[in-house]
Amino acid sequence: MIASPAIERLAARLAAAPAGEHSALVEEFWAAVRRGGTPLVEALQDAPGHRAVTFLWRGHRATRQVLLVANRIGDREHLAGSLFTHLTGTDVWHLSYRLRGDHRASYQIAADISPGELPSDPGGVQRRLRALSAHAAADPLNTDSVPARWKPARSSVFALPEAPAQPWHGRRAGIARGTVERHRIPSAALGCERDVWGYLPPGRDHADLPVLALCDGDMWFGGLRLQETLDALIADGRVPPFAVLAPDAVDNPTRWGELGGRDEYVAFLADEVLPWASERLPLTADPARTVLAGQSLGGVSALYAGLRRPDRFGNVLAHSASLWWRPGLAPGIPEQSMSGTPWIAGLYAETRRPPLRVRLDVGLHEGPMVGQHRALCEVLRSRGHDVTHTEFNGGHDYVCWRGALADGLVATLGNGDGPMASGRDTDDGH
Repeated sequence: MIASPAIERLAARLAAAPAGEHSALVEEFWAAVRRGGTPLVEALQDAPGHRAVTFLWRGHRATRQVLLVANRIGDREHLAGSLFTHLTGTDVWHLSYRLRGDHRASYQIAADISPGELPSDPGGVQRRLRALSAHAAADPLNTDSVPARWKPARSSVFALPEAPAQPWHGRRAGIARGTVERHRIPSAALGCERDVWGYLPPGRDHADLPVLALCDGDMWFGGLRLQETLDALIADGRVPPFAVLAPDAVDNPTRWGELGGRDEYVAFLADEVLPWASERLPLTADPARTVLAGQSLGGVSALYAGLRRPDRFGNVLAHSASLWWRPGLAPGIPEQSMSGTPWIAGLYAETRRPPLRVRLDVGLHEGPMVGQHRALCEVLRSRGHDVTHTEFNGGHDYVCWRGALADGLVATLGNGDGPMASGRDTDDGH
């Protein structure tokens, strides 16, 4: 954490002004914030390539403390380090970080207005702040937001000036639009019925369409409106018209139970979803024109399916894959599993398969996962697979993955030229 130049200027003006002028100065400050939005982003003279990023909250008399809940910014095991500071005598609460100029992340803010004495012991502070974080919501001063996974409240988004562009994100006027439908498919592999989102590109006379199979369809289509990105990619000619099949994750327990390296889910995708769709839609059966993409646990699913069924999936996009996963793990992230060779890397090392095209994307703020992706990349290359490995300046975050997904589609289905929307290619060694 650092001092914000803007807050320092406000504090200096307040210190120099008569008390009767303080309210007007604070109102002037908030008016400027409303015009420019939050967080505040300021240059740092002593840190080229970085910015002072200041999160703000306008409190009132009942505000006890304010907590930033940001994706991989701050320490989840020490939430007190993510508390805002109150500018005495004002309604201004602030928290500043020095971040590299290409950072992109989502975040929420939670204000504590509950009565009673605040705990003083570290354990009590952590428990109270963890409970407070459950009530976090989008920043009311930031107009850019996305749905939060498994939560009713939305998350706000910031992207610093040097963050990679995401030129295909958002609804674009004046272009043809594809169609999105939600189907319920019976699955013997999963032992249930499952909703699957289907996207078809604009136009009618399609044949032999390339296919993207995508985990977490409920988030990508039900929340993030991926169809808008797909429409823009096709309109710009960056990819040919293609179809998408994206099963719902249903809920968090179901997701934990199905994703990862599980044969049942691979069978569901390869032997049920794709054949079901091919009976109804003009889809290719060529694995070289079929892409499987997933994020987090879904990234492991994509990697595992590519290994087990290269006859169906010739391209794999794995974004922030949960490479700590291995068979037999209970739900949750076990600390002891975060080191050593990833299970899926060992599986690739000992298995000979036709070469796959694999794109690995991971955030620089994802801790041990960065090294795990590098290790997997080396294994994949040693086995002859065509690998692109990218590290973006962000965390375990859909606002980064949406760029990585667009990049991956251009690279695997399109001509592969143009701006990288997700991060920096590390093919020179890491």
